[in-house]
Amino acid sequence: MKKGKIGVQMMMLKGKVEELGAYETMRKINELGYHAVEVSQIPMTAENVSELKRASLDFDIKIAAMSAALEPMLPGAPGETLTDDFEKIVSDCKTLDCNFLRIGMLPLTVMGDKDKIMDFINKAEVMAERLADHGIELYYHTHHLEFQKYDGEYLLDLIKNNTTKLGFELDVHWIQRAGVNPVDFIKQYAGRISLLHLKDYRIGQMNLAEVDFNDMSKFMDIFTNTIEFAELGEGNLDMNAIIEAGLESGAQYFLVEQDNTYGRDPFDCLQTSAEHLRKIGYADWF
Repeated sequence: MKKGKIGVQMMMLKGKVEELGAYETMRKINELGYHAVEVSQIPMTAENVSELKRASLDFDIKIAAMSAALEPMLPGAPGETLTDDFEKIVSDCKTLDCNFLRIGMLPLTVMGDKDKIMDFINKAEVMAERLADHGIELYYHTHHLEFQKYDGEYLLDLIKNNTTKLGFELDVHWIQRAGVNPVDFIKQYAGRISLLHLKDYRIGQMNLAEVDFNDMSKFMDIFTNTIEFAELGEGNLDMNAIIEAGLESGAQYFLVEQDNTYGRDPFDCLQTSAEHLRKIGYADWF
């Protein structure tokens, strides 16, 4: 029976990497039963690359994907980019035996401008072709912003319909937040996805203790901002249907992520998500 591989999006563990180091963070990921990771928002210093490599071998954790911006998010912003640091990023991928590289989001400088977005899409496709020569596939990660419409077409569909090499890492929470059914949408991207972000979608509790109901603006602010990122099984998404749609559409790695843990230790959140995935039938995907 066809299976995927469940892993962790390490963005939610960047504080742990700072505190414990990459190796000990990976040890804990292993203790929780995960054996694949996506490396994101962790500085790819020589030490971190070396420690990730050592932990990958010691704990049998696959480096499923890594992150790289195509160009700076803002002019002069720090961090590596494929435009300026191509050889170094490719070298890190080779060192860590990783053949998926993902762009986290559009540069802030192009958002809202269709001409600039089209230019970005063209550059991303050229970069995907260049990386393919090194055995690396380039993917684009989605939020809700890609569901803005330009001349009646989703921005994300603009990217898909103007590329062939570039792949997509769909994030089911952000698809839901955009008002689109994640299961249906994943199927529309069959053959273009290998990476899927698993993240639940919860309507949080409202704390109205401090609200003066003579001033409804404060109430409305709380009322319209109740959406939360949730551990798997703690929100409203149908994870079985999402995972099956992902598998059917070509996803290989199903990466657990939570942008905000609301004060909970992220390792505890990852444990909650792992327990839920095992309970709903995916124990042998770890």
